Amino acid sequence: MTTSGKPPKSDNGAVDRLPETMASDRLILRRWVPDDAAALCAAVEENLDHLRPWMPWIAGEPKSVEARVALINQWTNEWERGGDVVVGVLMDDVIVGSTGLHRRRGPDVLEIGYWVHRSYTRQGIATELSSALTTAAFTVPGIERVEIHHDKANEASAGIPRSLGYTRMEETKVAVTSPGEVGVDCRWQVTRDEWARLLVAPSH
Repeated sequence: MTTSGKPPKSDNGAVDRLPETMASDRLILRRWVPDDAAALCAAVEENLDHLRPWMPWIAGEPKSVEARVALINQWTNEWERGGDVVVGVLMDDVIVGSTGLHRRRGPDVLEIGYWVHRSYTRQGIATELSSALTTAAFTVPGIERVEIHHDKANEASAGIPRSLGYTRMEETKVAVTSPGEVGVDCRWQVTRDEWARLLVAPSH
């Protein structure tokens, strides 16, 4: 089961803050805080080669603990203003990845992004966290659609939305930003009504 509280208002009261804590059968998802910086640095450094083909931000890694604290504070400030939320993925108090909800696709859409530690792939973690985030996204007033995007070459990522019952939409040519990409963005989506039906009669 997935749990999440009703989103609080942002500092200016204009936009609902995105959920900051979620839980599923095996996972705790919570916003990163400065005390996580050293452990997050270690997790990222353990996954540089694993993530480099698909994650453009890896070009700026590794970071110092101080730089990581600054980045976490930046994420916090954005969340407090009603923007994106970036959360750690923990299983038995161990960091197994990072994920988030992003407002970059329009006012009624949230996009899920994620990465999973190389030692925990092929264990259903990306699917489980994406399910938790989808449910949490629809607790936010005004959100009618959740999307997952991936490069066409990243077939492993395609399996996540497919297994959750998302619909594969169009493919769009985009700039290549990471070495594993072919520059074709694949968009998957699920609507609020579709997700409600899937929760009652799951197809996965």
